[in-house]
Amino acid sequence: MSDGARLYAYKALFEAKRLVTRADMMEVAEVSLATFKRDIAKLRDQMGMPILFDKDRGGYFLDRNNLATEMPGLWFNPEELVALLTIQRLIEQLEPGLVGLKLRPLQKKLTDLLQAKGLGEAEIAKRVRMTFAGKRQLELKAFEQVALATISRKRIRITHLSRERAERMERTISPQELVHYRDNWYIDSWCHLRNGIRSFGLDAIEHVEILDTPAQDVDTVELRRVTQGSYGIFAGQATAWAVLRFTKHRAQWVEGELWHPQQMATREPDGSYLLKVPYSDDRELLGDILRFGSDVQVLEPKELRAKVQKTLLEAVGKYI
Repeated sequence: MSDGARLYAYKALFEAKRLVTRADMMEVAEVSLATFKRDIAKLRDQMGMPILFDKDRGGYFLDRNNLATEMPGLWFNPEELVALLTIQRLIEQLEPGLVGLKLRPLQKKLTDLLQAKGLGEAEIAKRVRMTFAGKRQLELKAFEQVALATISRKRIRITHLSRERAERMERTISPQELVHYRDNWYIDSWCHLRNGIRSFGLDAIEHVEILDTPAQDVDTVELRRVTQGSYGIFAGQATAWAVLRFTKHRAQWVEGELWHPQQMATREPDGSYLLKVPYSDDRELLGDILRFGSDVQVLEPKELRAKVQKTLLEAVGKYI
């Protein structure tokens, strides 16, 4: 049995019993006495497990008052730990100074565990490269206050900039959940001005005031129905279905993409890929269609097809 498998076996024993004997652990892990002693030392010294021995009862137990030392990465194998550090590095690049700073204690613990396995963080940094093409650099002044209000279930008063109308508006909202989508953070909320569910981009929130009033909770099913019923970040029930046909060449990539949870897709006899997605606001969908150029054709509805055609003709006109 591998080292990782034995650790999982020991963990299962401690979860099933409050007191675990040496015979129990040696039997389940199929190890000799010498290996068992090394495993116990590793669990205590390298992994930080609060394992104590009760001489009177003749068994091992976990110090329940000190279980905070058991980190989530404790039972992961080296490959999984590398993955966690990679994710942590990704989060740091997504939101430096907001999320990354708070994850540093976890990163240090993971680094210590990796080094105990003979894997150094310096080697990971040298061998793992992350590229973010077209990533937007956003200053999110409201992030921490909005996040705090969301978790503590408080209403907030915000000053929000509507870029489409070029106007600022003050609203009182009950935040429901934070959403990270395409390099920006959004807050799905109950808007007390409009008496409905609305989503706000945090980069467009200029001022936040946390109120003493408890947040009004929205039924989760209703929240999902409104915020995820249509395409992209735009809330609201879908009013139309876009029918897109991708070329045989492009199909091999697009068929692995999730455009919408309710999408319908089929491979055509000629190898092309037919994709149907619901939408209410076509702005984001239009941009996603255009990035495929001649590899996609809008079949329905005619209004969307006309918009794509008009945009492409205008683009061609700039090169004549």
